[in-house]
Amino acid sequence: MSSQMFLSLVLFFASSLLLQGTLGEIVCEDLPTEVCSFSIASSGKRCLLENFENNNGETEYQCRTSEVVVERMSEYIETDECVKVCGVDRNSVGISSDTLLEAQSVSTICSAACYQNCPNIVDLYVNLAAGEGVFLPDMCEKQRSNPRRAMVELLSSGAAAGPIASANLVNAAAPVSI
Repeated sequence: MSSQMFLSLVLFFASSLLLQGTLGEIVCEDLPTEVCSFSIASSGKRCLLENFENNNGETEYQCRTSEVVVERMSEYIETDECVKVCGVDRNSVGISSDTLLEAQSVSTICSAACYQNCPNIVDLYVNLAAGEGVFLPDMCEKQRSNPRRAMVELLSSGAAAGPIASANLVNAAAPVSI
């Protein structure tokens, strides 16, 4: 190996270490509330938006680290494009399966634009659905072929109309590869 090539490799390695240290880690508590929902910390845990009442009785928001671990992603802030095409709300407080009870929301999440291009959001909803006893890929397939039947099956599965506990999500089935 020539000394020129060796020097180039050493320089590349050193600069990659420097860049990595400069970029830092994503810590949910340090994120602005505008990008909190659908973000993943460096630890691999999902960030969630929480609200609280301040001393003046006003509602304020803060970004917190949940106990929900994402298997295949970390250090990720969802793009505005995916938020838009998946029809999700970045101002959502907490993590909830309520969206799965709305036919339009399920249709949007199952759309090709979302399902094939936004793995972070799809992974979240695969796990939310699993916590309700529903396999999202099957539900999306039924949604494409017969939307009314898909919703009837979801509702008859016993899906809850409220937030899912973090413990249920942590133990939920692993999402399929997209």
